[in-house]
Amino acid sequence: MLILNAIILTFVFISFCVVAYNYFTAPRIKKSGNNFSKSGMISILIPARNEEKNIKKCLDSILRQTYKNLDIIVVDDNSTDETKAIIEAYTNKFSHIHLLEGKELPQDWLGKNWACNQLYKNSKGDYLLFIDADVELKENAIDGLMAKMNKYKLDALSVFPSQRITGFGEWLVVPMMNWLLLSFLPLKQVFKSKKGSFAAANGQLFLFKKNVYNAIGGHEKVKNEVVEDMEFARLLKTNRYKLMTAVGDNQIYCSMYDSFESAITGFSKNFYKGFKIGKFPFIIMIGFFEIIFLLPFALLFFDVLFLPAVILILISRIYISGISRQNFLVNVLLHPLQMIILFYVGIKSVNKIGIEWKGRKLI
Repeated sequence: MLILNAIILTFVFISFCVVAYNYFTAPRIKKSGNNFSKSGMISILIPARNEEKNIKKCLDSILRQTYKNLDIIVVDDNSTDETKAIIEAYTNKFSHIHLLEGKELPQDWLGKNWACNQLYKNSKGDYLLFIDADVELKENAIDGLMAKMNKYKLDALSVFPSQRITGFGEWLVVPMMNWLLLSFLPLKQVFKSKKGSFAAANGQLFLFKKNVYNAIGGHEKVKNEVVEDMEFARLLKTNRYKLMTAVGDNQIYCSMYDSFESAITGFSKNFYKGFKIGKFPFIIMIGFFEIIFLLPFALLFFDVLFLPAVILILISRIYISGISRQNFLVNVLLHPLQMIILFYVGIKSVNKIGIEWKGRKLI
């Protein structure tokens, strides 16, 4: 037990140090007191497939922006619900909102990448801001993005929005995405370090200088990648472009899923593919996560020596909840269950058990 406790405590402490580093240093999108509209036109590019529940809130949030030099394009990617009709109502009312009707998906493309490629080809801006239809922006959010772009002379900026979580099932899944990111990656190093290992991005919101997007090949380069955002991060780092990955703080929000089932499906499609390792190493890795971050809770009933590890794990969850703007008490109480669900999602992801998204087979 002493040796096992020493191993667990060592890795828990290392992870805790990463979390603490992120808590104090992670780049955050803040409300900007300045207006950066003179920085250039931004094409806001929104792929939308069956987004009738979200697209109105997304567009309303964009229309409220203090940054006014915007060209807004939404592609209806062959939706089977009322998405297209909702977008048309906005295009009839606002001249700077444009609707594209998505073309048929080519065999060698994945759906979202194809939609984004069509958006890019119709863009006019100096900057390309790809955002998902379930993202909402506070009124100063785009000025906040441009403040970061100008201050750090960035070529690209990606943001992990603060997630809106409503149901119990979603609480079992969604917070683990933030846990994976912030427990093992010092987020500031995505910008500071030139090493390719410090590559991370989120396709929910990705802002590029247009010339940089062109230089790395755009969505054509990642057309069949499920985790295209991570591929973009690697391409940017490999080609020595300045990338920053930030958290949305209280400026950028996302309502990713509306049920436990949709959360499981959505997480499964990205989990394994995002690590770029073989199946066996991936299974070993997620098994290791369970030993280090779940087993101490069970062993605590038999040996109080595991208490320091449990305390550090829970403090880490509090810190991560703070960075992610989530309810820390819920995450602390649900941590063991969340870890079990994480393992299930990992196995589902690696085995490709019926993974579809918005009616399309992904892998």
